[in-house]
Amino acid sequence: LSYSFNGPPQPALLDAESVRPDTILLLDTFFHVVVFHGETVAQWREAKYHEQEEHAAFRNLLEAPQADAQMIMDSRFPVPRYIVCDQHKSEARFLMAKLNPSVTHNSEGGGVGAQVFTDDVSLRVFMEHLMNLSVQS
Repeated sequence: LSYSFNGPPQPALLDAESVRPDTILLLDTFFHVVVFHGETVAQWREAKYHEQEEHAAFRNLLEAPQADAQMIMDSRFPVPRYIVCDQHKSEARFLMAKLNPSVTHNSEGGGVGAQVFTDDVSLRVFMEHLMNLSVQS
């Protein structure tokens, strides 16, 4: 799920383009429940904006994925590991390792979202090669 100021939580693709500085992502992999804060959201949280009265919307934005994660963990056995991480920090690997690398260091034009440093190809490239091979035979 993707949480942002733009509306209610929405399903997000497991894609590098879903990682944005102003969003919070919730990932449930059965054994891990990851709450991932984008770079801007993490900076605002560290500046303690959520503790100020005039930023109640930001406080609600931070609390929503935590409440949803707690609901997931309460209904699951074995209880998954709960991970809260920020973009560009070490524990972000729990989310970044699961993403489709549609934006990599080899991408043309940069693209939207976080770059995934990998030698793997994106799903789109894989499907294009698969279609080419199936048409050739």
